[in-house]
This record gives sequence, structure tokens and C-alpha cells, in this order.
Amino acid sequence: MKRSWMVIGVLLFLCCAAFSAHAETKKFRIYVVSSYHREYLWSQDTNQGLCAALKDFKFLDNDQQAAEFTKNDFLETDTLVIKKAWMDTKHKSKKDELAATTASVMNELNAFKPDLVLLGDDNATNFIGAHLAGTSVPVVFWGVDFNPLAYGYIDTIDHPGHNVTGVYQSGYFKESLEVLKKLCPELKTFAVLSDGSETGRAKSKVIAKLAEDGQLPLRLVDQVATNSFSEWQDRALELQSRVDAFFVVNHGTLKDDAGASVDSLKAGAWYLANIKKPEVSPEKQFVQEGMLLSVDDSGYKQAYEAGRMADLILHQNKNPADIAVIAPTRGAIMVNRQRAKMLGVDVTQKGLIEEFIDRSAALDLYPQ
Repeated sequence: MKRSWMVIGVLLFLCCAAFSAHAETKKFRIYVVSSYHREYLWSQDTNQGLCAALKDFKFLDNDQQAAEFTKNDFLETDTLVIKKAWMDTKHKSKKDELAATTASVMNELNAFKPDLVLLGDDNATNFIGAHLAGTSVPVVFWGVDFNPLAYGYIDTIDHPGHNVTGVYQSGYFKESLEVLKKLCPELKTFAVLSDGSETGRAKSKVIAKLAEDGQLPLRLVDQVATNSFSEWQDRALELQSRVDAFFVVNHGTLKDDAGASVDSLKAGAWYLANIKKPEVSPEKQFVQEGMLLSVDDSGYKQAYEAGRMADLILHQNKNPADIAVIAPTRGAIMVNRQRAKMLGVDVTQKGLIEEFIDRSAALDLYPQ
């Protein structure tokens, strides 16, 4: 009998050791869906924020692993398997294209069997999130515009209540116009220039509401929201004679007269060469492109906070239902010096600007 108990003890020990070894070598599986494409400046900014969080919270060991994931959209380590899918909705925005992309991503996602899904921006949150809400898979979004309750995935901001939580953009439209007014006190009026994307229309609507409520330092004269590049150009040229400044919201879904997508940097280069009025934009990517000014609604911070939530869920066993949805603090007040020189705007006011960008990515790629 004693010997039998010894044998049982040894077997139990071996089983426990095997289980412990398995637990220690468990690889978390994270699936990342971006609404956009690799070359999009916002995508690059959010990727940097996500990689920084993955390193800080011990999903990644070093910069080399972050670089490998960035290059290949896939990485496997001793503790992590992470894969990224691109929806490319700036170029593939028709209903049939969105349906096909969603089906393709969901097929790959289901085969991947993730422990966590990260959804970058509204289209991923809308189309992929609809298939994941209410399932057992934890979901964290970033970059949702203004109202994270709109998709119906969460009960309240403070207590999401289900398997979805995340990070939303609050928008620094008023702040951007206030900084422009300090740089150029003579400005009195502005127009909104946007494509017809869901993101562009949503942001334009918020700006219009702020203007209606008398919260902006400049008077809103008109708004443009179209996916026609030629109409976008014509309206910008026409408005230039009627306003002192522009709020350039978005131009990533413009199409030429043949229906082909126009590269956002090409559209930006045309604007910079032909519009001689100062402008603000919502995010860093536009100042990198060549627009004058932004109080940055930071993509880096958006994705970093999503990575922090991944740590809470996977490393600390927190339930997404109990993790409050948040909007990060603003990014830097930034100015493009090349554009300032083109416009003759003095940006040397001490202490006003926090970050300078010296080149225009749009004009570098598409010289006018």
C-alpha cells in the first residue's frame, strides 16, 4: 500500500510539473485589425504606439521584435503570437468591397483563434466588431470617433459590461483653432474641407456643432464633404476667396473622375500648392503631410492605451466588462515649418508650439 501511494505521489508530481510547464509556456495570441493601410501616416503612428505598449507591458522583449512585427505583420516568440490584418478601407470603401474584406478578415481571425482582438479605428470596430460583440473573445478598440456608445457594444463608458472595451478620440478641434487664432490674430472666418468618409463627416459634424454653440474663435462659413477629387478641388479654390482659413478634416477617400482612389498625399500636395490660406487639421499625420497646425489627437496614445488594456486582460486577468473606456490626453501642439514659410506665418511665439515638423511628406512625394 505504501508503495502504491508513492507511485501515485510521483504521478501527481509529474502531472503537476507538466501542467506548470504548459502554463509557463502559454503563448498569448493577439489578432490586430487596422481599418486602413500600411503607408497611411496615421497607421504608422498607431503602430508605433502599439509596439511601445507591447514592449512596456512585456509582450515583446525588444525593438528587434517590434521591427519584425511592423515589417511582416506577424511575430511569434516564446510567449506571444501576434498577427495584423489590413482592411484598406481608404481605397476599398464600397459596400461590396467592405463586405468582402470583412468576410476575409473574419475567416482568418477565426482560424487564428485569438485570445484577444485589437481593432484599429471605426471601420474595424464597426464591421469586425459586429461579429465579435457578445462572444467569449475579449476585444479592445482604438481610434473610435467621439461616441464609443454608438456601436452598441458597451453599456456605459465607465462599465462596458460585455467583452468589448477600448479607446476613443475626443477631438481637439476648438483647441487647434484657438492656437491658429493666436498665431494669426487677424483671422475671422474658416471653412471645413473634408472627404465624404464616415470619419470625415463625423468630425465635420462635431465642428459644426461647436460653431453653432459659439465655442469657436473663428466663424464657420461653409463645409465641404465629398469623395469627388475634382469637386473637392473646385470647392477649395472657390472658398479660398471667401474665408480666412481652413479646417482640413480628411481627404483619404477621394476618387478621380474615373472612380480610382486618389492617394491622400497627392491630394494634400495639390492643396498645399494651390491654397494660400492657413489651415488646421485634427492629427499629427496631417502636419507630417504638410498642413500648418494641429493640436494632435494622438494616434500613438490611442494605440498605446489599447496595448495597456491588453496587459490588463491577458496578464492580469481583468474582464473587459470592467475596464472603463477612455480618451487619452491630447498630443503635442505641432506646426509644419515648411508650410509656415510658404504662408508667411510667424511660428516663433515663445512657448506656444511644442513640436515642429520641418518637411512636407506630400510635397516630397508629389512635387508641384
